[in-house]
Amino acid sequence: IFIYMNKAIKETFNIILVILAAILMAVNINTFVYTAGLLPGGFTGIVLLIQNIFQKYFNIKIPYSLFLWILNLWPALICLKNIGKRFTFLSLLMIIVSGLATDFIPGFFVTDDILLCAIFGGIINGISICLCLFVGATSGGTDFISIYFSEKKGISAWNYIFVGNCILLTVFGFLFGWTKALYSIIFQFATTQIINVLYKRYQKSTIFIISDDWEEIVKMIKRTTNHNATIFSGKGSYNGANRTMIYTIVGKDQEPQLVHKIMQIDPNAFVNVLETKALLGNFNMQKL
Repeated sequence: IFIYMNKAIKETFNIILVILAAILMAVNINTFVYTAGLLPGGFTGIVLLIQNIFQKYFNIKIPYSLFLWILNLWPALICLKNIGKRFTFLSLLMIIVSGLATDFIPGFFVTDDILLCAIFGGIINGISICLCLFVGATSGGTDFISIYFSEKKGISAWNYIFVGNCILLTVFGFLFGWTKALYSIIFQFATTQIINVLYKRYQKSTIFIISDDWEEIVKMIKRTTNHNATIFSGKGSYNGANRTMIYTIVGKDQEPQLVHKIMQIDPNAFVNVLETKALLGNFNMQKL
């Protein structure tokens, strides 16, 4: 019962965090994006582009939420089939709440400086996306697509999404002027960099450990990361003693926890952590 209660409390917290992220994203759109006339990337940008076209050429104001939900239907179905029900449910919750909040929660006047709106709006947008990613969800749209390819290939796809968003902003520039389009690229760049800095799931670290307690450390690595390590036998050059080295690769988000547990097992362990630039072969990632 205690285990199920803990799981229920954790999932409740995750749902609350997703709702807060959705409200934060909506307030950010109404506070910075609309004020400066910016165009965020992804499906949010497509919806805002459609809104701008209808407003400028037909003098019709269309609801943000309706088109956001329609555009996210097919990526949601793909993720439901290939990633999982929990991920899709939390992501759809984010999409539904953010759509409604954007239509009904007013923004605040902070500044009408377009550069400040682009920078701080992009930062807040990146934070709201990361809040979803931390609990195993996404804000929908191209984030759905990015997570799908990242899970399949085990690489970070955010920079590729950034390139696609720049193409969208090029269309925006032709229709509504290049000044706001270029500032929108700054907005999107700030968002992408925040995600790359805060979200480490698809970045890898290589860890070398020299320890006499290698058997216990290997068990801990398997228990913590759900994959194994490779053992090397060697000899220390200082006094010729036989030494054992453990070689393993982990997700960068798992690195701090793993290193902490290693030092708990053996305070005298020698640990060398390297950034992994590329990784080929099988790598067992934990499910979202």
